[in-house]
Amino acid sequence: MFIARKLKKENICEYLLYMWQIEDLIRAFGLNIDLINEKIIKTYPVHSEQERKDLYGWYESLIEMMRLENVQENGHIQLNKNIIIDLNDFHNLIMKSGKVPAYNAKFFYILPFINQLRMKGEAGLSDIELCFNFMYGIMVLHIKKTEITPETKQTQEEIGKFMVLLAKNYKVYKEGGLDLEA
Repeated sequence: MFIARKLKKENICEYLLYMWQIEDLIRAFGLNIDLINEKIIKTYPVHSEQERKDLYGWYESLIEMMRLENVQENGHIQLNKNIIIDLNDFHNLIMKSGKVPAYNAKFFYILPFINQLRMKGEAGLSDIELCFNFMYGIMVLHIKKTEITPETKQTQEEIGKFMVLLAKNYKVYKEGGLDLEA
């Protein structure tokens, strides 16, 4: 909760990847708040008992959302889906405006990578969601200590650079420092 709050303000892309990790963590504990409390919440360094209660409530509400939205085994809660939608809308706006040439150039540079991902079975997803799915998949491979090919590492590096631009421009836009209206 505390990390999520900080990331949401500073880097929306890292925030979303973190939240996907939290969803998988909750699944790994079988959506069992008692296990999460025992293994995560009780051991989390907090400044007060109120913070610990807030953390417990946060996990509890995420579990409830996952159950209500039927994403206990896979998928993402609507809260996280809305961020993808918002980022995709922002991406389309920034591309259409042409006011951030470096962003547009980087996107067109990684477009062949995105098209390769789309051909591998991710049809129907937006370019932004494809990037997130790829980066999350890479995170999972690192956790599993799975070897990654040089080509995949290059794709990761380039999509990562694009996502840095996405996050930076999104933050500036949300803070009112980037006018994309025609």
